[in-house]
Amino acid sequence: MLTVFGTIALDTTRTPFKTETKILGGAATFASLSSSMFTNTSIVGIVGSDFPAEYRSIIDKRVDTRGIVTENRGKTFHYDSSFDYDLSRRTSNKTELNVIAQFEPVIPDEYMKSEYIYLANNDPRQNMKILEYFSDPKLVVCDTIEYWILNCHDKVVKMMSAVDGVVINDDEAKLLCKNTNLVKCAKTIISWGPRFVIIKKGEHGSLLIAENIVFPAPAYPLEEIVDPTGAGDSFAGGFIGYIAKQNSLTFNTMKEAVVYGTVMGSFAVEDFGIRRLLSITQDEVQMRYREYRNLVQF
Repeated sequence: MLTVFGTIALDTTRTPFKTETKILGGAATFASLSSSMFTNTSIVGIVGSDFPAEYRSIIDKRVDTRGIVTENRGKTFHYDSSFDYDLSRRTSNKTELNVIAQFEPVIPDEYMKSEYIYLANNDPRQNMKILEYFSDPKLVVCDTIEYWILNCHDKVVKMMSAVDGVVINDDEAKLLCKNTNLVKCAKTIISWGPRFVIIKKGEHGSLLIAENIVFPAPAYPLEEIVDPTGAGDSFAGGFIGYIAKQNSLTFNTMKEAVVYGTVMGSFAVEDFGIRRLLSITQDEVQMRYREYRNLVQF
């Protein structure tokens, strides 16, 4: 089983072409919906009294939601952001932690034997606490964002020292490591303890970096992008979901997983929020995977 822990959110996303208010989002939501295309996935997180029943039903249909707590005395995590005209840069307008601020995470007993753990964007202190519940996972991967790097940098570093792999975007890697060279950033993170780092570069693809290996993967070429929100989380969900499906931790499997992560991220940006992830089929995933492989062969 794969367990995903992180934010379940109500997102307000603004592009120059359209604004969507309080739509279903959150790092754990995107990652778990993406990973569920490959393996049985459980989700751990917290929502408030304002979380629509319709949204809960959407998650219920795809993943095991026994780990979602509803706090009736607070509001759901809310993230408000804006994208520029080419949809390549995002500005954080408002981050309202709400119920996640004081969340004391616990997990159902049935999750404790999960072999694969993804710690999505969330308070690094909570991420470290939840790791204590798992008996002997084969692979633990984490992510983080600018908010946590700026507000609790040392805790982010400590969290990364406790995991096997880190998935992080390029701007956040530079901010975290105080370096503009992405390979050096990755090696700095690896020096803290992880075996590998994946640096997401948006429309420019990603880099999978281990101690002496670098695997660059271009992005899947799309004619139209609607909403980049959640692309990175969908990438991470596809990545670790595929590894869990294969039950293999070889570097070749990780390279394949990067490609599947790229495919899932490409689907996520084709509509606002999680909508596209809900409509894709296994056939579409495999077709895009084959198209991607054909594109990068030379």
